[in-house]
Amino acid sequence: MRVGNTHYRSIWTGEDGLVRIIDQTRLPHEFVVTTLADLDDAARAIRDMLVRGAPLIGATAAYGFCLGLAAGASDADLDRIGDLLVRCRPTAVNLRWAVQRMDDLLRPLPEGERREAAWREAAALCEEDVATNKAIGRHGVELIRAAWQDKGQQEPVHILTHCNAGWLATVDWGTALAPVYRAVQEGIPVHVWVDETRPRNQGAGLTAWELAAAGIGHHLLVDNGGGHLMQHGRVDLCIVGTDRTTATGDVCNKIGTYLKALAAHDNQVPFYVALPGSTIDWSVEKADRIPIEERDQDEVLYVAGRLDNGRLDRVRIAPPTTEALNPAFDVTPARLVTGLITERGICPASRQGLLALYPEQR
Repeated sequence: MRVGNTHYRSIWTGEDGLVRIIDQTRLPHEFVVTTLADLDDAARAIRDMLVRGAPLIGATAAYGFCLGLAAGASDADLDRIGDLLVRCRPTAVNLRWAVQRMDDLLRPLPEGERREAAWREAAALCEEDVATNKAIGRHGVELIRAAWQDKGQQEPVHILTHCNAGWLATVDWGTALAPVYRAVQEGIPVHVWVDETRPRNQGAGLTAWELAAAGIGHHLLVDNGGGHLMQHGRVDLCIVGTDRTTATGDVCNKIGTYLKALAAHDNQVPFYVALPGSTIDWSVEKADRIPIEERDQDEVLYVAGRLDNGRLDRVRIAPPTTEALNPAFDVTPARLVTGLITERGICPASRQGLLALYPEQR
């Protein structure tokens, strides 16, 4: 992803061996690169959402492992690091997946070889994520192309997305936005309806910022506006991401996704979910087993932004005695999902559909 004249990934290592991230809590008003110098920095970045999005959380956890390892790290060190990282965010399965991947690699190795091996593996995980997301874009763009052809190639394809499943949610390219970026590269005109995505406004602050940086046409939309647009034929496709997908095709994504899926189903608008295979939790059959993170109520009670005088500030929007409930995710049942866009292709949201693409999980 380009920012100005510079290509950035969302996480990378510098010549000094330290890890750099883009502080997403400062966007869209400030572009700030933050250094992760140790394990605690990585854990804080995940917990406080300086990084977010399931694939990027996994990549940050992998580098957190590296930052936490001293020369000659023991099994007890591996346990301590893994336990700390897994507790940071309970819903996104890529966090646990990345921690388990690092542990599986490092534990059989001699203690003196673990640190160097960890850095190699974290870098490899990031390269794999980029390749995976490019593949999601290649498969997903065919849906956009088909929609454009159905419209007689006369006007842009209007795509609605929820939250941020773009470049900033991954190491590069994104999941739900990867087909959009690929479409633009291939000359297919697109326009994106961007849900604001309360309470943290990842759509307004992150997705809109990405699309603006890429020069892609878009409009910001209040979270309750999508159904109205679908009723009036102004949405051709919905494409969202997911933080965890069950073995039977249910998808857990940012709160409000379920309502978009209901509206799409009622208005016969295709509703697709883009995801890497690492986001599939093969151990979960029923969505009610997914832990739903509940975050601080202040995310609901306050909004942050830039004032007319240029100062960044936070203001309360509810009465002083009002409390708030803040579940961060909801579950969209597989029956409402038109299809899953993965790095291996597009499949029905079902056990059979997933196993057709991932037969090694049988």
